[in-house]
Amino acid sequence: MSTVGTTNSCAAQPAAVSTSGRSVLAGRIEDYFEMAKPRIVSMALVAVAVGYTLGSRGQWPAAPLAAAVFGIALVAAAGSILNQWWERKTDARMLRTAARPLAGKRIPPAEALLVGFTAGGTGFVWLALTVNLTTALLTLATLVLYAAVYTPLKRYTSFCTAVGAVPGALPPVLGWTAAGGTLGIESFSLFAILFLWQFPHFLAIAWIYRNDYAAADLKMLPAGRNTGRLTAALCVVYSLILLPISLIPSQLGLAGDRYFIAALLLSSGYLTAAVLFLKRPGDTSARGLLRTSLVYLPLLLIVLCWDHVQLLR
Repeated sequence: MSTVGTTNSCAAQPAAVSTSGRSVLAGRIEDYFEMAKPRIVSMALVAVAVGYTLGSRGQWPAAPLAAAVFGIALVAAAGSILNQWWERKTDARMLRTAARPLAGKRIPPAEALLVGFTAGGTGFVWLALTVNLTTALLTLATLVLYAAVYTPLKRYTSFCTAVGAVPGALPPVLGWTAAGGTLGIESFSLFAILFLWQFPHFLAIAWIYRNDYAAADLKMLPAGRNTGRLTAALCVVYSLILLPISLIPSQLGLAGDRYFIAALLLSSGYLTAAVLFLKRPGDTSARGLLRTSLVYLPLLLIVLCWDHVQLLR
């Protein structure tokens, strides 16, 4: 009886170790998935697809798009991982980010750094070999600007927001060049729309989490003794400039009157939300502006893409 009992106990051990190993691996994968920020990457890839549709001028070959999406997704994930590697100490000081894998010390920093560089390098080489060198270099530029310039600048100056808006505005340009489009006024108009859209969006976030940023000593604009009026005033200025800029694609032949009307209405709504934030600076109006920004951009891009396709028929 005792022999049978010992045999059963020993036989059970490999299964327990195997189960434990799988759970550790699953946890690691889950942590890296979280660090890659899939929702942000997905939104960037939507912008890539829009730029690709416009740049392909109705041809829309699927294979280059799939190759571009894969490579750009790898580099975007690398940017998020490297961003969190830079900010692991400041993230640990903020309630909103303290539970992140690096801030919570669930992932070793050296490992995350290796994974980030590997993903970024692989994505760059993939794009250079399967898409084109222009797209690969522009994608690499987004990674460098975001992870190596914007992220460390957050500790020193509120100008970091303007720097970070550059890589944030490049996804539709990446799609444009992946489709074979050349860099020009058309691709710049797409860049300008996303560039300007980001300021009210991120300034609203920075205001809502101003205490967190101040606790981490990050030099975001609303930190310190700002009452909110300066932040809100900047939101109004950027959304006001965005309104005519958002209409340019219809003037360049990328879209028609339907897009023009939709862009006018959507941009007016974005401006209204910014004005409401200025009239009553506070978390409630800032959240209203943030929600408006999250509705504005997808709708604008969808209508732009749809109207472009309609023009080609």
